[in-house]
Amino acid sequence: MSIFANLFKKNDNASTKVVGNVEDFVSLTRVYFQSVIAVNLGITNIRFIPDVAQFKRLFKIPTQGGKLGLAEKSAAKKMLMQDYGIGESFFKEIDNSVKKNCRNQNDVQSYLFMYQGFSSDLMMLMGNLMQWKFRVPSIFKGALRTMTAKTVHEVCTKTVWKKDDVHKTAMAVKQYKERLGYSEEWMTEYVYNIVLLAKKEPKPKKDQAAN
Repeated sequence: MSIFANLFKKNDNASTKVVGNVEDFVSLTRVYFQSVIAVNLGITNIRFIPDVAQFKRLFKIPTQGGKLGLAEKSAAKKMLMQDYGIGESFFKEIDNSVKKNCRNQNDVQSYLFMYQGFSSDLMMLMGNLMQWKFRVPSIFKGALRTMTAKTVHEVCTKTVWKKDDVHKTAMAVKQYKERLGYSEEWMTEYVYNIVLLAKKEPKPKKDQAAN
């Protein structure tokens, strides 16, 4: 199944567009990452950037100026800004991180692997630390963003955690953050949007059956 299968669901009104789920947001972010890498390094083999390849096929995006990644980067950025409200600074940090860490094609796989570890550990840690806060109704978006920012700040500044597993993951996230070059603001934006989207997704059927 396509990772973008639910990105734009059409209902009876053809002009109505429904934004997709957590997977769509994370996948679009990966498309932007890989597109920036392709443009910066002049990558011509699309198999080297699989998320861009799938995105390109799904939305039938023509290659711009004979340069792979250029049109895909613009399209992914436009979707993230329009449909998720992502600000310009979010993309600038990605651009700077890629420029700093991917000087040649040999750096790409290790960079993407490092980013994947950063993203996974960050979300696992935030899920562990915030827990009840995730249950705050979506209408209180401002409060949820503030809570997210506060927790991210703790992760980036606190040196000792009581639970060993939390401490280990928090230290790993801090190391990833320094190596990749992302700010607390970037991390907050990323986590907040994933939490907000997750809250909109339907509950598992087993929970409904238990009621």
